[in-house]
Amino acid sequence: MSVFTEDKIDCHCHVFDPLRFPYRDDTAYRPAQQEVGTPAQLIRAMNAYGVRHALLVGPTSGYRTDNRCLLDTLERYDGRFRGIAVVDNDIGRDALRALRERGVAGVAFNPAMEGVELVLGATGLFAALADLGMVAQVQVAGEQMAVLGPWLARQPATLVVDHCGRPSSPDGVAQAGFQALLRLADSGRAAVKLSGWQKYARLPHPYEDAWPYAHALLGAFGAEHCLWGSDWPFLRAPERLDYGPLLTLFEQIVPDAAARRQIQWDTPRRLFGFAGQPLTAAAARCESVAS
Repeated sequence: MSVFTEDKIDCHCHVFDPLRFPYRDDTAYRPAQQEVGTPAQLIRAMNAYGVRHALLVGPTSGYRTDNRCLLDTLERYDGRFRGIAVVDNDIGRDALRALRERGVAGVAFNPAMEGVELVLGATGLFAALADLGMVAQVQVAGEQMAVLGPWLARQPATLVVDHCGRPSSPDGVAQAGFQALLRLADSGRAAVKLSGWQKYARLPHPYEDAWPYAHALLGAFGAEHCLWGSDWPFLRAPERLDYGPLLTLFEQIVPDAAARRQIQWDTPRRLFGFAGQPLTAAAARCESVAS
């Protein structure tokens, strides 16, 4: 077995289809050219690398709270995807419940782009997510987790932290923000994505200065609370990225096949409610044609 033949769920990717779903006029960033990734293009990449399911994360760039492209993809490829939506903090429970019924497993918060106050003002939303069995996904950067970590630990919702917490690479695992992330493991309600290396590593692929953070997170959270994601289609990447080399990189960082199985299959099925039914070659071909 290798990472290419093992069952996999990609727990961090996006879809951008501006021809069918134009970007918001007020978006801070408009993905273009090779950054555009339509549902059909994502399906082709997943089929090529044996990725059976994926968690679609509503992007701050392009769409933010406009979830039409995300929801359309969930409906067109029923069972292949689950979603993480972006919503306003004052969204009602009925609206959240409606999103859940359409395949949305949680809500994304992006203080890395929008500041920590957005999260600190979402106490009611975190409570609603907990009541509905949905997750709160948070992307921080640098030392933001030193501020948010104690607050997040008091919230009832299951927490998912993106991209290893995007630590400041030169400061090492002892930095306050990363240590605050490690302490969230004690809650038993938090998981972390081993992904997004290019967002904080100083070295090029294979991002060896990011490995100590991944190993520290594995040690603190355990494979039962870790996830893997590609970050496809790689917005604002500092160098060219491809799906295959990212999979081989994950195999290098997590050489134990049982741990990879937990991270790439068992944990995401539990957290996000993937059915986990085998995708036959015929079904894959039909979905590709339908796209």
